[in-house]
Order: sequence, then structure tokens, then C-alpha cells
Amino acid sequence: MAGGSAELELFRRRWREELAGGGKRRRREEAEPGGGEPREAGEPKEPGEPGYLVLARGLLDGGEAPARCRSSPPPGRPAEEAAGDGGGDGDDLLGQLIRDLNEINEVPFFDVQLPYELALKIFQYLGKAELGRCAQVSRTWKILAEDEVLWYRLCQQEGYLLDTSISDHSCWKLALKDCRAKEHTLRTNWKNRIGAVSQLQYELGKVLCDVHSSDGVVIAGYTSGEVRLWDTRTWDYTAPILEPMHGPGDAGPQPHVSFVRINSSLAVAAYEDGTVSVWSLMTGREPIHRYQHNQRIQALALGSEGATVATASGFEVKVESPDDKGFWQTTGTFEIQKLVNFLNLVPDVLGSPVAVAAAEDIVYVLKGEDPGKILHSVYGQPVTCLDVSAHEAAFGVKGFGWLLNEPNQVLLYNLETSQCLKKLGNSMGDFTCVNLQDSPPNMLVTGNKDRRVRVYDLRKSESLCSLYAHRLGVSAVQMDDWKIVSGGEEGMVCVWDQRMGTKLWETHARHPVRYIWFNSHSLITANIPDEKTPRGSSIMDDDLTAHRKHRGIIYAYEFSVDQLAVESVLPICRSSYDEVTGYNYNIGLAVPYDNI
Repeated sequence: MAGGSAELELFRRRWREELAGGGKRRRREEAEPGGGEPREAGEPKEPGEPGYLVLARGLLDGGEAPARCRSSPPPGRPAEEAAGDGGGDGDDLLGQLIRDLNEINEVPFFDVQLPYELALKIFQYLGKAELGRCAQVSRTWKILAEDEVLWYRLCQQEGYLLDTSISDHSCWKLALKDCRAKEHTLRTNWKNRIGAVSQLQYELGKVLCDVHSSDGVVIAGYTSGEVRLWDTRTWDYTAPILEPMHGPGDAGPQPHVSFVRINSSLAVAAYEDGTVSVWSLMTGREPIHRYQHNQRIQALALGSEGATVATASGFEVKVESPDDKGFWQTTGTFEIQKLVNFLNLVPDVLGSPVAVAAAEDIVYVLKGEDPGKILHSVYGQPVTCLDVSAHEAAFGVKGFGWLLNEPNQVLLYNLETSQCLKKLGNSMGDFTCVNLQDSPPNMLVTGNKDRRVRVYDLRKSESLCSLYAHRLGVSAVQMDDWKIVSGGEEGMVCVWDQRMGTKLWETHARHPVRYIWFNSHSLITANIPDEKTPRGSSIMDDDLTAHRKHRGIIYAYEFSVDQLAVESVLPICRSSYDEVTGYNYNIGLAVPYDNI
């Protein structure tokens, strides 16, 4: 301790000598003609003396910087403006504001003074708890720790209000607190199944054929040939029906809808007769493009963003997209050796679109410059499921069995290098579904016929958890950072806590679960029947006597904390009176509870 005091005293003595030498030179300059009288050591600082010398003398004397130095007006600003003693209360308030701003231009850090910008840069490395502790040190540190730049940065780091600027909120600390409270309430509602549930049904559509959604907008195709939209973000149950483009020889009943897809700007439907219709969600109900295949369509894909449609019919894969002027054209036609079972478009691709197609035991990467590139091919090992992300493709492969030491696995390939990155799983059952694109980074979730849902860590190539749920096999699955939603062939939807490995709740319907999608506050599930012409139903097109249990159903769950109480009313009690006559089970017109 004594050695440290001696070194500090030696440092102060050398610093005084340097300051004394500088003071002698200034006194000689002031003694020359035109200069003033030399200033004594105890006299106050003249306006021409640099402020850092006064700060240095104060530190050498063991005290703080002189108050006059801390509150002095910045260079270039007149002293009378900083003093604020001009005419009127307005000048006094302005002067007081300027003095308050000058007081926080320099922030005390122990025995030194730092500029405010440099201190703010240091505080950017602190978290919420550390900023709260620093705010209790002093008034200056409290002003610094509650700076809007710091809390705006923390809010962006945690993923809240990403599409906003710093000027959109007056208090970002309170905005972050509100966002965290809403997230906690949403998670509690998810775990306890608190929220509204609605059934999206279209009685005139007969049997449900396919369902897809994008950001809460649901599209459904029916055996009557009609395509229906719902916007669950506004709970609009009077959404339009997308009308097909009729040709000259299209008189008679419409063909069944085989597949439907939707993104933020387009809706696409493929029909049993090989027709593909494309609608714009911005222009109206009439399709903007239509093209025809000679055979039945086996697979349909729509890009997650943009306007690219890919269809597989027979041994042909066709890719359609508009040009710069908005005219649709065929950008690629590819010949495949076998019938295509699965088809996906690679997201976030610049330039010409890239498609991944699985045809029995061969997986193709279809590009304009390399039309027949084979990603994977093992004879006798068919592909059972497929999903792609921006740079990788994951698909399940049915092995030869335990006799040849070839169990069923999920293979992960790099689309750029065409190399197999991982081989996951070791199961006797077939992998029926895989979700790579919607999973968190370095995570993969799969469903299997052995009734289990498995979550894999791609960094370790091992299963993190295995959940036993569906007695007839898993048909659809999706996960996020804390929960898993799975659907089974028996019609059950289960919600799981991933970290605990426990089931939170479940629902059951009659038909297999073919589609699952969820985000932070909503969940959409679809139970689609395998039998499109149920036994006992009438063959007359205008007869609606087929029982509701044969038609399939779509459920929309809403767990948002901002939901109004009136939106929790059952759909049957929220009639819009748009329909003139009632039919079958539509008794909403007879029970107008929405006026009570």
C-alpha cells in the first residue's frame, strides 16, 4: 500500500513539474508587448486557459474537477448565452437547459471524466440487470443508463419491434418491458390452452382436399372444385372464394382440387384434370395465370417469397414465373426418370429458381443451368419425406431393414456442394414428415410411423428428445425454440414442451392431421379425410346431404393477449347475415347472439 502511494506521489510531482514548465512559457508570452499581467497560481482561470489544465490541477490536488470547469459553456458559445440572464423567463429556461446539458457532457468514471459518447459506447456492452445497477450509482450514471439508444439496442437484440426505428417510441425501456410481459402472457396461454378456437368450414365445398397458410391467411380446396380463403388475423369469415378460369369446354361439374399453396402475394390451386390456376391476393378473385398439364398433378410448390410456381405431372416438372413486365412464362421444364412424390422450391435464391424433387429413390436439384443434377440416389431406398431450407435439404430414406444393417434414416445434404452432411436417426419405422425450414437454427424435427416425434441437434448428430404420442404414426410436425406441435394419423394434435419433454395439451378430430402451422400467437391445424367420396353420400352435385363428419375440418387457435372478448364468441354465434337461406347445420341466422 505504501509503495503504491509513493508511486502516485512521484507521478504527481513529475506532472507538476511539466505543468510548471508550461506555465513559465505562458507567463513569458503574456509579459511581451500586448500581453497581460502574469496570473498568480491561486487566481481563477482566465477564459483563454485550456480547460484540461484546470482539470489536471484539480486531480493533482486530490479533488474533483473545479465546478467552474464542469459547468463552463462550451467553446464558441457566448458566456452571456450560457448564463441565461438576458431578458425574460424564456431566456432563463433556455439558459438552465443549456447548463443542464453541459453538466452531462462529461461523465465521471472513478477519477477521470469521459465524454458522453465514449461512456455510452462502454455501456452498450451491459445487459438489462447491469444497466439497472449502474442507474443506482449517481444521477449522471442514471441518465446514461436510461439512454434510449441503449434500450432500443436491447429491444432489437431480443427480437422485439424489429421493423421500427428509434423515434417510434418515447421510452424504449418501457417498450421492452411491455414486450417481455406480452411474451410471458402468450407462453402462459399456450401452455394452459387459454384463447379462442374457431372452425373454418365451407359447407358448399363438400369434402376438404388440401389446406395451406401463410402468415395467418388460410387457403382450402374442396371436392366441389372451389377454393376458399380466410384471414385469421382479422377473423374475417366472409373471405372471398377464388373463382377458376373457365375454358370454352368447361361446362359441367368442376374437377376436384388436388393441391393448394399460398404466400404473401399469390394463391395457387392444382386440379385433378391437370389445370393450375394462379391468383393475386391484391387484384381480386379472377386468376391472373392458368396453364395445363396433360396428366394428373402429383406435386405442387410455391416459393415462400416472390412469384414462382413449380408443378410435377407424370415425368415432367414445370417451373413458371413472371418476367419483368409481369407476363407469366415457363422458366424451366425438366424431364424426370420416375414419378415425383415430393417437390419444394429453395427459398431465398437469387436469379433463376431452384427446385428439389424426390422421385421414388432419387433426389434431384433442378436448376436452369444444370437440369438433371442428382443429389442422392440409392436403388431400393425410396424417399418418404422432404423439406428444404436456403442451403440444405433434409429427407427421410427407407432402408433395407435390420438384416442388411440399413435402418431408416434422415439424410441432410448441402445444396451447394451436393455432399451429405449428416445421417440422423436409426429407426425401424418410416420417417413420415420432416421440418427443417421452420425449425430453429441447427435444429431438425421429424415424425415417424413408430409413433414418435424426434428432435435432432445438427451440430451433434444426435436426438435431443423422443416423444411418444400418436398410436397410428405422426403425420405433421413443427417446432420453435420452446414448443413442438405434432399431428397424427388418428386425428390428434399434441402440444409439447420441448425442454421438459412433457405434453401440455391435446385435441382430437375424426380425420388425419395433414397440416400444422403456428407462430407466436396462433395455431392452424387441418384434419383432411383420405376418402374424398364417402360412402352414403349423394352423387348429385347440388345435394348437401353428406354428413359433416365426412368433410374434414380446419381449426384456428388464437392465444394473443390483445384479443377482444367479443372475438372469443363461437363462430356459430357470429353470423354476418350475408347468406339468404340456411342449409344443413348453419343455424347462425337463427341464433343472432352477436347483437346481445
